[in-house]
Amino acid sequence: MSAKKGIILSGMRPTGKLHLGNLFGALENWVKMQEVYDCFYCVVDWHALTTDYENPQTISENVREMVMDWISCGIDPQKAVVFKQSDVKEHAELHLLLSMLTPLSWLERVPTYKEQLHQIQGKNLFTYGFLGYPLLQAADILIYKANAVPVGEDQAPHIELTREIARRFNHLYQKKIFPEPETLLNIYKVVPGLDNRKMSKSYNNFIEISTPLEEIPAKIRMMITDPGRIKKSDPGNPDICSVFAFHRIFNQDRLGEVEESCKKGEIGCVQCKGTVSTCMQNFLEPVYQKRRELEKDPQLITDILHEGGKKARAVAQQTLEEVRQTMGLG
Repeated sequence: MSAKKGIILSGMRPTGKLHLGNLFGALENWVKMQEVYDCFYCVVDWHALTTDYENPQTISENVREMVMDWISCGIDPQKAVVFKQSDVKEHAELHLLLSMLTPLSWLERVPTYKEQLHQIQGKNLFTYGFLGYPLLQAADILIYKANAVPVGEDQAPHIELTREIARRFNHLYQKKIFPEPETLLNIYKVVPGLDNRKMSKSYNNFIEISTPLEEIPAKIRMMITDPGRIKKSDPGNPDICSVFAFHRIFNQDRLGEVEESCKKGEIGCVQCKGTVSTCMQNFLEPVYQKRRELEKDPQLITDILHEGGKKARAVAQQTLEEVRQTMGLG
């Protein structure tokens, strides 16, 4: 890969089709980054097993669905390496080697560990895989010598752990093998769900990126608007209306006009929803059409992941050879 601004590693667990929150929370940034960084975009299917090891049956199909959404939204396999974590076994070996020098207390203090133990109910998460997944994440990052990692605030402690592990390795063996990756906090556009809470599969309030265009109006009609508006002529409060939040994303050219008309009671919620539905359909049409093309050629996603895996392995093998030599295993 040609040197650009630096190396980026980012990944997603394969949970199936993505929703608009994923698009504006991560994918939009990924598409921009592939133009200026050497990007490795990884389907982290091993990470999916840390919480779903008892029911792995859907992982393979979820991988395919998610990568189709990636490509539909503008991820270009010619500009970024798109691959599956489990296709690059070097991730697992580096994870093992780094586990030899990572203090247990470092893993136990990661904030998300105790938080998720408390939040995720009905699953036995008292496993090494769950405790050690931030270390596997560190191996994912360090094996490509990434200079930066785009994450949300909740994942920032994981990148700090990765920096500490890189620092400890370099110090122990008196050789700077790994750079200390910077944290790039994602710039999120606020995407509420149909019920005005955060859009999430957990809340079942999401709109999938791949939703057929003709189904969008029906979904938008379900959205909660300003509860203070009883009649069309009642003045509205756009700040508490999830539909207006969608105008901020999909109807920026007429945002001021919509806001003023709502506050003056000049447009009703039904009309407002109709307008934003049309804007969403226009925005998502090329994404939807691209996905339909991908669905007609099932082999294409397989080929993309295969080629991406070869490119990723070539880099990972080189890094691992350095690590083995440094640790006296060459």
